[in-house]
Amino acid sequence: MDKRKNSGVGVLDKSIQVLSVLESGPHSLAELVAATGIVRPTAHRLAVALEHHRLVTRDLTGRFILGPRCSELAAAAGEDRLLAAANPALIALRDATGESAQLYKRQGEVRVCVAAAERLSGLRDSVPVGATLTMQAGSAAQILLAWEESDRLYRGLQGARFTAANLSAVRRRGWAQSVGEREPGVASVSAPVRGPNNKVVAAVSISGPIERLGRQPGRLHAAAVAATAARLSELLQRKN
Repeated sequence: MDKRKNSGVGVLDKSIQVLSVLESGPHSLAELVAATGIVRPTAHRLAVALEHHRLVTRDLTGRFILGPRCSELAAAAGEDRLLAAANPALIALRDATGESAQLYKRQGEVRVCVAAAERLSGLRDSVPVGATLTMQAGSAAQILLAWEESDRLYRGLQGARFTAANLSAVRRRGWAQSVGEREPGVASVSAPVRGPNNKVVAAVSISGPIERLGRQPGRLHAAAVAATAARLSELLQRKN
């Protein structure tokens, strides 16, 4: 390790060396020693300590690899970035479309509104931050389910107000719409926010009365919703 990058806390610097080496893939203890220059007993002790904290784990052959805690920390950092960017993005979307805008994340078998920008006047669909909504109806539910693995997708379709064919169309065009699906008189349009590895992590939506959005709300607002989702996705996928 470059001495200029040392923190002065030796055990921490060596631990970071181990994690940095494992970024490139699995390593045996001997390979870890060769790559880091750390003496074997110390390398083993550090790797085992990191394993205890789930920052390191082992593959089926016993080689050291990055552990699940690394992904959890990365996801938490990404969520902070997403929420920090969500409010101005939703305000801009609301102003562009004239409709209330929301950001939803899936939590188990429900979806939660984690950010929102309400329409300032007139008829609106008000969804407060923290509201828990069904995964069986609404365009945001379609988005959060459409790219799931097949077994989870088909389980999610049980009792849903949309079909497998609807979700196939969502995947093809990249956005979803609903009309009176979650709540009578309410229409919505949603698009996916994608994190690292292109995984769908959230849904951006606008919603309002059918009398204003019509029976094909995607024709009016899909482009704006999808563009907002794409900007948030780009933010999450940046390496720095």
